[in-house]
Amino acid sequence: MIKMPELSRNLPIPTGDATLPRDGRVLIWPHNQPEVRVSSSLLVAVSAYIEEQGGGQGLFPTQIEGFNIIRSFQTMMPMRALYRPSLCVVLQGAKEIHFGEDRLDYGALECLVVTVELPAKGRIVEASPEAPYIGVTIDFDVATMREVLEQLDAPPIPTSDPGPCVFVGKVDESLADCLLRLIRMTKTPKAIPILYPSVMREICYWLLSGPHGAELCKLALPESNIERVVKAISMLHVNFAQTLRIEQLAEIARMSPSSFHQHFKALTSMSPLQFQKQLRLLEARRLMFAEAANVAEAAYQVGYESTSQFSREYSRTFGAAPKQDVMNQQRLYSKYASRKVQSA
Repeated sequence: MIKMPELSRNLPIPTGDATLPRDGRVLIWPHNQPEVRVSSSLLVAVSAYIEEQGGGQGLFPTQIEGFNIIRSFQTMMPMRALYRPSLCVVLQGAKEIHFGEDRLDYGALECLVVTVELPAKGRIVEASPEAPYIGVTIDFDVATMREVLEQLDAPPIPTSDPGPCVFVGKVDESLADCLLRLIRMTKTPKAIPILYPSVMREICYWLLSGPHGAELCKLALPESNIERVVKAISMLHVNFAQTLRIEQLAEIARMSPSSFHQHFKALTSMSPLQFQKQLRLLEARRLMFAEAANVAEAAYQVGYESTSQFSREYSRTFGAAPKQDVMNQQRLYSKYASRKVQSA
């Protein structure tokens, strides 16, 4: 049995996944000028770590929990996954993310910030053997984010309008320096529990005090509309196999059903029903891949009464029938994702 994290991990998996709907939005963010290049010392350090771990491509875990590196020599088809609150930094190459009806593009020296756990699909769009895609991901600790926010002399003022829980920003020298120190920290594992918390606090500081601090602080503010919606999202995560009415979720968020639906759609670019369906299908994929469940068992466990309906929706979402899709994953993960961290 192959071990796989809950629902999915942000590792590129070739699929025939559907592209962005025609009525979807492409959210445009200011991109770096062409002459700006990622810090050479950071790129060299990350590349050296990859070679120390055996080289190649795929997911490279580190001894720092929640801090991972990805390298790919080719572009990838879209891959659906459950994205946790995290910072995803591109050092070389380019990616795009589709969430609901929207899409964001980001390239070298840019970062994707995800503030709410949500199903989405990412795709590497720029990579080659000569200039592979290289990126790092760091999971956010909301408690640390809140602690840093409370200590700011002039905390960012959150925008009143609901907006997407995903945005793209630039990686400045301060943030790049934090990443470089994390890479160097992997050479002395005993230092990680002592030094990592302070570096994580610094990362939170630079992000909160940066141009997108007003958006990011919504993740940490208590009793905000976003936090209320997040509570309902948490209920969806726990009870995704059950039939939940919009009134139940709105009550958890302490909003009217119409207000809740508006805030939920603005935050995730999906309706609660679409969100729940994505959670069900991602969990079914995990069950078949990681626990060897058959199609009927997976469909039943995630709340489907009809196996044929499940297979249709699964194929429409992932671009392949359940059995074929699982075989595709097994081939990829047997080659890349079983990699273990090698001590320095």
